[in-house]
Amino acid sequence: MRYVYLMFLFMLGVMGAFGAEEEAEGDIIIGGAFSIHTQIAKPLLSFTDPPKRLICSRLHFREFRFVQTMIFAIEQINNSTSLLPNISIGYKIFDSCSSTVSATRAAMALMNGQEKTLGKNCSSKSSVHAIIGTSDSSSTIAMLQTSGIFQIPMISHFATCACLSNRREYSSFFRTIPSDYHQSRALAKLVKHFGWTWVGTIRSDNDYGNNGMATFIKAAGQEGVCIEYSEAILRTYPQSQAARVVRVIRNGSARVLVAFLSQIEMDILLEEAMKQNLTGVQWVGSESWITAGHLATKRHSDILIGSLGFTIRKSKIPGLREFLLQVNPSQNPQSSLLREFWETTFGCSFQSRLDGQSQGRQCSGSERLDDVDNTFTDVSELRISNNVYKAVYAVAHAMHNMLKCRHHGEKLNQSCIWRDKFEPVQVLKNLQRVNFTLHSGERVNFDDYGDPAAIYDLMNWQRSPTGETVFVTVGSYNALLPNGKHINKLSDENQPQSVCSESCIPGFRQAVIKGKPVCCFSCIACAAGEISNTSDSAECSRCSLEYWSNEDRSLCVPKVVEFLSFEETMGTLLTALSLFGASLTLVVSVVFFQFRDTPLIKASNSELSFLLLFSLTLCFLCSLTFIGRPSDWSCMLRHTAFGITFVLCISCVLGKTIVVLMAFRATLPGSNVMKWFGPAQRRLSVLAFTLIQVVICILWLTVNPPFPFKNMEHYKEKIILECALGSPIWFWAVLGYIGLLAMLCFILAFLARKLPDNFNEAKLITFSMLIYCAVWITFIPAYVSSPGKFTVAVEIFAILASSYGLLFCIFVPKCFIIVLKPELNTKKHLMGKTHSSISNIYVIRTVGEDVDELVFKMLAFFGKHRLKFHK
Repeated sequence: MRYVYLMFLFMLGVMGAFGAEEEAEGDIIIGGAFSIHTQIAKPLLSFTDPPKRLICSRLHFREFRFVQTMIFAIEQINNSTSLLPNISIGYKIFDSCSSTVSATRAAMALMNGQEKTLGKNCSSKSSVHAIIGTSDSSSTIAMLQTSGIFQIPMISHFATCACLSNRREYSSFFRTIPSDYHQSRALAKLVKHFGWTWVGTIRSDNDYGNNGMATFIKAAGQEGVCIEYSEAILRTYPQSQAARVVRVIRNGSARVLVAFLSQIEMDILLEEAMKQNLTGVQWVGSESWITAGHLATKRHSDILIGSLGFTIRKSKIPGLREFLLQVNPSQNPQSSLLREFWETTFGCSFQSRLDGQSQGRQCSGSERLDDVDNTFTDVSELRISNNVYKAVYAVAHAMHNMLKCRHHGEKLNQSCIWRDKFEPVQVLKNLQRVNFTLHSGERVNFDDYGDPAAIYDLMNWQRSPTGETVFVTVGSYNALLPNGKHINKLSDENQPQSVCSESCIPGFRQAVIKGKPVCCFSCIACAAGEISNTSDSAECSRCSLEYWSNEDRSLCVPKVVEFLSFEETMGTLLTALSLFGASLTLVVSVVFFQFRDTPLIKASNSELSFLLLFSLTLCFLCSLTFIGRPSDWSCMLRHTAFGITFVLCISCVLGKTIVVLMAFRATLPGSNVMKWFGPAQRRLSVLAFTLIQVVICILWLTVNPPFPFKNMEHYKEKIILECALGSPIWFWAVLGYIGLLAMLCFILAFLARKLPDNFNEAKLITFSMLIYCAVWITFIPAYVSSPGKFTVAVEIFAILASSYGLLFCIFVPKCFIIVLKPELNTKKHLMGKTHSSISNIYVIRTVGEDVDELVFKMLAFFGKHRLKFHK
């Protein structure tokens, strides 16, 4: 309550001493509020003395140019015959001193006049119809809180706070400069464009800086840019605050600094930066200071050279320079502002000391502004001045439409429909609808939020050949376009790097470090089967099923298709063993054919022996179908050929075993048991056993045949191309049938193991079947557990091992006798002699008789004389 009372006394005390800096009468009055001075001395408030008047100091040349631009535009309209004919525009311009207090004072003076009104009634209408100003957002908001209540239109040329687009709170506000919402987003896209993901920020601690930086930080986060620090300064803060902020900048790791500062705060920061010798920082600035000519001096060049920032597009105002050069105190001798401007510009004084001595150089008033090069006379960068110009013309066009000034044929209606009284809301509505084109070709209108189109130029501070700092347009930004930005004339290679962590190369992904921003990360290699083909990938993407990551984890390549091929070492070795076994079997067949008339061959049942050798040859060769790239025909052939050839082989062995066993079990002479095991019966038994397997294989191929299959389960990094069984039941049926015959053959051969040594082939069959069964019993767990091509290798090994077992156990002993021990290949040795303790032994030898008949006669003889055989 005390604070409110003090503020009331303060405002009451200063109002009477506050007058317009510039004013002129007219039918329509346009108010103006500009930060003509940048410093203000605030008096102390007490309960004993009335508050002293505010004292503003430090003239701002650019703001004074804005004032003169407004006056120039008004005089240009007054001299126009097409816009508001016969209606004059006056103005009242106040100094807001870059202060919300002065801005509020200016708003009250513009609405009610300059006289004290305590104890009097206020005027029922405002003294102005519209207000141009101010140059900062905080002051504008302060003025709107007063003028907005009365719906007095206010058009700002430099207030960019996005908060002012809120039509609920500021329904009477318009501006000719885009909202910071677009500029902040443009700055975020800019730093992202150059790969600056780690930046520091500094802002003015007011509505302009706080709102603009908040929008930037949000947009930067969406672009993947992180903020290392965010500091704030204000011109009213102590110098120690600016010193602390510069120390934060120096100690930070970010090499890019986004400065959302007004010119005043920028001046303060630069002074402190020079004291602490701050260098090596890439400045990214807001439109408030990025084209400020007074900063582009050699004094600041080492710090600011290379700066980037967005600003509104510049324009040319014909006649403005000539108008500015005509400014002179003689135009209005009563104007203290014009005298102050002249004294500041030329470093002279119009006052003399009381003792008659001159106070410095005396001003004559005849000095020429043509000889001066300062911010006031520099019209090469007319950006904000053009906004002032547009704002005045917008008010004029709104009033023109409201007063119904129209054309009649080719002539103008020289008198508008003037009304002494009209509500400010009428001006407001017409202002919302203005849409006109300036002489320069620039279109002026407002959207539903009172904002113009957001189109920016990207400026870069570069050094000219003469060593001066120049502003070069290197790109543009249009918020209406999808992409928005267009950057040219600027090489990315010359720009500094500003990242928290070094970029992750392809093949790695970013991993956020706990407790740090997302831009601070470690690079972790992608897992096997995953890739990242771009730098700084947040995640690794998994390759599709038939692809795998390369060594660098940067590209998905087709998986290696693996199968047992003839070219690899294992395939070559198994092929050699298979061909060697087949060749060896053919050699044995040749030997048997060459000695087919010898007793040993005859006693070995030559017909079944040759059929067995033929089936063994097929067994060796069928293993070759398991080697090579699986195809439809090879998958069907390999298992069926294997099953049929092995059944044929086992059937022959089984036939030999039955013949030997039944022959030596027929003990009675004249027994007809052998007639059931003659040559025809043996052939039929072999055919019958084989046909059963053929039927099983045909059913398998018909119902669900084997087929090529890409196995991607055993190995993730490669594809195993194998033959799927189709139906495992039929596969195990084939193996089961072979196993059944093998077990039967083994049992029968085992029962005949005690027959006479010299003619006991059953022992050889028993041992061969023992090897055969051992191999295939071992095969089952090995086959199930072996992955990939080793499954095929295990199956081939089982085929070759069992085939070699039959060949070596059954035929090699006979070949040994035939080739190396021919003396044992006689009838005498085959029939043998009984033990010496046994008498009356008669041995019947029948030269040239078949083994079956020979064996039968031996059995008859032995049965008659009750002979005993040796083990």
